[in-house]
Amino acid sequence: MSVEAKRWGIIYCPKEGVRKIHKQWEDICSYLTEKKVAYDFVQSEDSHSVERLAAMLAANGYSMIVVVGGDAALNRALNGILSQGDEVRKRVALGVIPNGWGNDFAHFWGIDEGDYKRAVDWLIERRTRKVDVGYCTLRDGESSSTRYFLNCVNVGLVANIMSIKHRTRRFWGVMTLAHLASMFLLLFQRIEHKMYFRINQDEINRKIMTVCVGSAHGYGQTPSGVPYNGWLDVSVVEHQKVMQFFNALWMLFNGRFLNHRSVKSYRTKKVEFYDTGKAMISLDGAAWRDASAPMAVGIHSEWIDFVIPSF
Repeated sequence: MSVEAKRWGIIYCPKEGVRKIHKQWEDICSYLTEKKVAYDFVQSEDSHSVERLAAMLAANGYSMIVVVGGDAALNRALNGILSQGDEVRKRVALGVIPNGWGNDFAHFWGIDEGDYKRAVDWLIERRTRKVDVGYCTLRDGESSSTRYFLNCVNVGLVANIMSIKHRTRRFWGVMTLAHLASMFLLLFQRIEHKMYFRINQDEINRKIMTVCVGSAHGYGQTPSGVPYNGWLDVSVVEHQKVMQFFNALWMLFNGRFLNHRSVKSYRTKKVEFYDTGKAMISLDGAAWRDASAPMAVGIHSEWIDFVIPSF
């Protein structure tokens, strides 16, 4: 199957837990028609189906694949595109219209979920930039498996928090109730894990609360991260007392996370995890339930075209 060069392939990812009619998607479709955009769209059944749909669109010749969704959906689409090989990777441009619960990578570029018209206008202009793509490779004897990310990898408590928020939003729907349920369930989570990993020349082998390896801002944990400089920023949060933990959260929300005394920051090309203490791992906010150590986290510099705003 071949498609027109300018025709978009759009993956619409409904917000999980929202029971009302998807009015914003209807508004987006109306605006696309108004702007005379040629497109085909598919709707995901869940976050996991996004990867299959993105692979299908990429294999069928679409050179622009747009995700209407959040970070997790964007991550699944990225992995679907990259599953089709280097020739497809070099041909396809990835774009986003934020519509999910978390949109940190879109926010890095100044793309706001509240202004879909501006997001569509920027996509029409198709100003692209090659961005870095992070990778996580699990090793099991002679075999290995790799997943990719745009924003960050979390190992430990923050990955747990994201998983809890995802589950409570899905089943509770109402945001206030979801937040309350998240805080309640967090009380029963393991706060720290004995980890062993290497960053540059430093070997860390002790109890760790959370590790963030970010190509971009990493939900505030790697605020100096830039997704086109070929480097990974890393923040490591060690054991804390209860009050220190809440103080660290306050500093995270106020953009001062790296100033906290229990946070150590690094810049590197690669992180080697030898043991994660069975901590949960998430990529771009999506839980990776099959992940375990040993695991290598690295970066492919300027590896895929991403549609960015025209300021």
